[in-house]
Amino acid sequence: MELSNSCIAFLAISIIFILNLFIRKRALQKKQPPSPPSLPLIGHLHLLKEPLNQTLQSLCSKYGDILLLRLGVRKVLIVTSPSAAEECFTKNDIIFANRPKTMSSKHFSYNYTTISVAPYGDHWRNLRRLAALEIFSPARMASFASTRRKELMLLLSELMQKCSVGGGSAKVDLNSMSAEITFNILSMTLAGKRYYGENAADDEEARKTKLLIKEMLVNSVRSNLGDYLPILRWINYKGVEQKFSTLMKRVDKFIQDLVDERRLRLSSTSSINVSRGQAEKTTLIDHLLSLQKEEPEYYTDQLIKGIVMVLLIAATDTVSITMEWAMALLLDHPEAIKKIKAEIDDHVPDNRLLEEQDLPKLAYLQNVVKETLRLYPPIPFMIPHEASQDCTVAGYYVSKGTMLLVNLWAIHRDPKQWENPTKFIPERHEGRRVDEYSLMPFGAGRRGCPGAGLGTRILELVLGTLVQVFEWERTSGELVDMTEGKGFSLPKFKPLEAICRPRQAVVQHSLVRF
Repeated sequence: MELSNSCIAFLAISIIFILNLFIRKRALQKKQPPSPPSLPLIGHLHLLKEPLNQTLQSLCSKYGDILLLRLGVRKVLIVTSPSAAEECFTKNDIIFANRPKTMSSKHFSYNYTTISVAPYGDHWRNLRRLAALEIFSPARMASFASTRRKELMLLLSELMQKCSVGGGSAKVDLNSMSAEITFNILSMTLAGKRYYGENAADDEEARKTKLLIKEMLVNSVRSNLGDYLPILRWINYKGVEQKFSTLMKRVDKFIQDLVDERRLRLSSTSSINVSRGQAEKTTLIDHLLSLQKEEPEYYTDQLIKGIVMVLLIAATDTVSITMEWAMALLLDHPEAIKKIKAEIDDHVPDNRLLEEQDLPKLAYLQNVVKETLRLYPPIPFMIPHEASQDCTVAGYYVSKGTMLLVNLWAIHRDPKQWENPTKFIPERHEGRRVDEYSLMPFGAGRRGCPGAGLGTRILELVLGTLVQVFEWERTSGELVDMTEGKGFSLPKFKPLEAICRPRQAVVQHSLVRF
């Protein structure tokens, strides 16, 4: 007797149900990571409170360095142990090379095609190779050294002018200054356009760009409960998605205009330069457009725009946040400023400013940056990873699809790894062979940040020059408020202000004109 379609369907569903029960039973028999008591449906969502890095550190101190949370339908593995992090990014590096998919990452990554969130595979490997060879190679970074120097000189001249008007000193908004110098360096490197200060783009265009970038930074990392509780997708889900889609269209137009401007400029100047035997100083977009001519099928405008977006928006945020934290720490530790000055005076002739080739000789300055990144990693959890298959971490079973969050903030302040972990002590890095997994502000493994070298170079150059040229002090007798802000990154809660005045040696040698 033939079975009816309904019987076949029932049997299939029954088999799938039994298999799922069997798989779940097998999984439960394996050693699971510690986990706090949870609530039905929402799991541990009710435990998440800002600041998240400190909340999760408290949970781990109670339940262990490896912690499993259930956020709605998603499992999340929290790691606060260097040894467990090492296991994730060595033995299990390929397994954790994927990124979890969310509504915001979909809309703000050209549908998961940018280097930061693209799935592990051929496309991501090509992007990584492109970043290593064409964007962040030593030769490519060196080719834009003059751009970084020019932007820094413009900032110094502006600060000098403020001091002149202010009777020898000036109050500086270091929050804005850090963001503006970083954005100008990156926008000039990428597209040859400046949006802040002297010779900036049209005022209205600059204003709109600033607002757009700020809106993008806020929304691109915003958590959406629908990613964890699918039932909520029926409640205003379309409204949130429409908001993300509309914002991304504006961002896309902004970046497309940059690409089109460079393409037009190249086409209009190439014949002139060829006839004169000259080569115009190119931007990074120019270089990418030259690659597009060679391989138009791969180097599409979308791929170029994805690279520009990650560099211009994500890099600006992380570098400027670290720069502000570094200045805050230095203001509270004037002895560290004196050491940086003495080191620069020992290695840089007094008749010129600090240059990039001097940086390798400035060990204490490098240690200040390392210590700042230890205490205040700009992204305290890295970008989340996701397990592509079942694995084990520190002896615990981790199922496929589990999100991985490594609490860098907690690892960097672990008293088992660092003596006096909450204190700013740059000297701790002298002669120390740093365990890669005890200090990893730029991530680790194959998905570690490829732009770490550029970020630290900008930080060391700007911080070192600001200390070489100016005397810095707090605006009051009180210590700087070091309260951390909220969000995916780790900004200061209260924007930093300080008083600066030109150093006498700089004025005598006229190192900066204004």
